[in-house]
Amino acid sequence: GISRVKSFDTSRYERHYAGEVKDFDPSKYISQRKIERMGRASQLAMAASKLALRDASIRMEDIPQERSGVCLGTTMGEPQIMERADEEFLKRTKGIKYDLLSSLSYPASSIPNNISLKYGLKGPSEIFSTACASGNYAIARALDIVRSGQCDVMFAGGSDALSRIAFTGFGRLFAMSPDKCRPFDKNRNGMLLGEGAAILLIESLEHARKRKANIYAEVVGYGLSCDAHHMTQPSSRGIAKAISGALQHAHVNKEQVGYICAHGTGTKENDKAETEAVYQVFGKSTKDIPISSIKSMLGHTMGAASAIEALTCCLAVDHQEIPPTINFEEKDPECDIDCVPNFSRKKNLDIILNNASAFGGNNACLVLRKFS
Repeated sequence: GISRVKSFDTSRYERHYAGEVKDFDPSKYISQRKIERMGRASQLAMAASKLALRDASIRMEDIPQERSGVCLGTTMGEPQIMERADEEFLKRTKGIKYDLLSSLSYPASSIPNNISLKYGLKGPSEIFSTACASGNYAIARALDIVRSGQCDVMFAGGSDALSRIAFTGFGRLFAMSPDKCRPFDKNRNGMLLGEGAAILLIESLEHARKRKANIYAEVVGYGLSCDAHHMTQPSSRGIAKAISGALQHAHVNKEQVGYICAHGTGTKENDKAETEAVYQVFGKSTKDIPISSIKSMLGHTMGAASAIEALTCCLAVDHQEIPPTINFEEKDPECDIDCVPNFSRKKNLDIILNNASAFGGNNACLVLRKFS
């Protein structure tokens, strides 16, 4: 999924590659009139929500509108709105004409609100911006809402679109690789940005059974923590706290974990800290647990990343197959794990962890289980 960036000119940048959603046609999912008033993150989220409903084989009359809502995560929100305003400003020499209606699409809250409006969902409509752990935070919140009895159905996930603002910011942090993302490899040299959206329907068991739903997996618990350490440097202790908290919340023994979907950005510090954190929780048995990073294939989709990874975990359980960490060439003694190098692997899976970390020290770990 990685290629040279086409959505904007990168000739003045030192890096040129990212994971763009290619040939995306929003008109397949949204009316043309509404497309013009939506940022790209909203368009991606709307498309994902429609695909989620289709995959769930759920009819609109089966969605209890008064007891349904949306929880989404994002890192950047809708920065293209500001980028377009900036372009207009630079073009004009006499006065500035600004589209006020477009400005209404800028707040990140517009992303879940668009889904709520589309489907008439009258429950909570919430956005989380805990940086690159936002998707997991949103799914955890949706789990709480359903468990509390407030809602029967929640649209949960995350969405982020590639932008010049994000590309510039991560570039100035010297965090991006010049060619490819190679998590846990000794010669890894950074992340690559991506974009996308993932929506999962989180339902109460009663509601899912009533409509005879195809249940991919059960969300059984989560753990949240903040490093309170450094804005951009991860702390292994903070990550370990989120993992331990997730196991405790889910009432799962660490011996039951069959796979960990890693945050795995491909930066030196992140992969090292995540490896240390897993060892702090699992000890010597860490080497027996497959731990892979799909960011090697898709890039880092920011606020959508852990939502896409949660969806991947559901499919891993459903297909009993672990996705690989591609681009792996040389083992790093500081990342002494089974990263499922280069090829997917069949495995009997019951319990899966989905790890996410973020700037600001935000960590979130989900526990998913095969439904039986």
